[in-house]
Amino acid sequence: MAKIKIKQTGSPIRRTDDQRGTLIGLGLNKMHRVRELEDTPEVRGMIRKVRHMVEVLEG
Repeated sequence: MAKIKIKQTGSPIRRTDDQRGTLIGLGLNKMHRVRELEDTPEVRGMIRKVRHMVEVLEG
């Protein structure tokens, strides 16, 4: 399966608990951290939920 790289660009401070939990579920809990995950519909949905705090990187 294909891989997708995501980088946290926004702070979880003053965000709802479910958005914080989604970031932790993606493996992102500190600014500018990058994770490479499988490109699945579940991961895409999580990214869509916190799209204002993450950036999808090419590669």
